[in-house]
Amino acid sequence: MRDHPVIEEIERTGYPNMVDQPEHAGTDYFGTEILSGDDYVEIDGELILKDNLERYLVEEYQAKFSTAI
Repeated sequence: MRDHPVIEEIERTGYPNMVDQPEHAGTDYFGTEILSGDDYVEIDGELILKDNLERYLVEEYQAKFSTAI
């Protein structure tokens, strides 16, 4: 009895990489992975993802963000 063709292919070549992994470019100040295509800034040698920039400015520089009325 033969195995299913997919099983035979896996036995010959190994498991395929089912998910294409983005290129890893390091981590930001908060430990968040920086992946290929992510926007980030560098401040005093620290890398900060754009999505974490407001948090960084508040925590490190006590910045206050407001909305005009």
